[in-house]
Amino acid sequence: MGAKAGFALKLVQWFIRGVQFCCCALILAIFSYFLAVLTNRNLTIPTWTRAVEGISGVGVLYTILGLMLLCCLAGHPFTSFIAIVLDICFIGAFIYVASATRGGASSCTGTVDTPFGSGRATDMINDQYPTYRQVCQMETACLAVSIVAVLFFVFSVLLEIVLVRHRRKEQRFGPSPANNYTSGYGSRRGIFGLFRRRKTTDTANPNILPEHTHPDQMRQSYNTENTAVGPENGTYNKHQYDGQVAYPETGTATSHTQPAGYRY
Repeated sequence: MGAKAGFALKLVQWFIRGVQFCCCALILAIFSYFLAVLTNRNLTIPTWTRAVEGISGVGVLYTILGLMLLCCLAGHPFTSFIAIVLDICFIGAFIYVASATRGGASSCTGTVDTPFGSGRATDMINDQYPTYRQVCQMETACLAVSIVAVLFFVFSVLLEIVLVRHRRKEQRFGPSPANNYTSGYGSRRGIFGLFRRRKTTDTANPNILPEHTHPDQMRQSYNTENTAVGPENGTYNKHQYDGQVAYPETGTATSHTQPAGYRY
């Protein structure tokens, strides 16, 4: 479960970074076009257009780096902390972009405000395309995209926190019977999993000694006097077989009388 959950979180974060990249790339492309037209026609370049261009450019680089490093550094406390700080900075930066492109919030009719100045929507800029309406519509796109970028940077901050907590939880528990000795922290078995786990911990005490062998479980032995033997009829001498004497009568051997009630 832990590995699957981690992969799912990384996949969601990868999607969020991809949306952020698309937003930054679109704003960068539109404002690069604005700057190119302003430069070619020797028009005054507003400072805020340069700022928006820089913010979107840095955002593109940051999101590309985040996409590449997500597979190997997701959930690490240090890198996640840096990512959270940068995400918060980009939240403020794209709020500024949305404020700078607020001219696109209009219906782009009548007199409009654009990076090329104010003018009637149907007029062309210096008698050349694009028209003020077209520029206003491109500003509207940048305004909408910047709002989407703000929302997704907020989502990425929250998901980075979840990734860090998930990684710490995996490191704390590690392989166990709950996850089939693979990875992660196992499942809770529903809302009552916590109580079931406590019950299992109480009943299965690892300090209990193993149960001793019962007499009926012991093997029958005829080789030593210290192990259990089966019930016998009469006496038994382990040195004597049927039809044989316990000791040979030749040589220096003497006869041997076994005491009553005694066996070897």
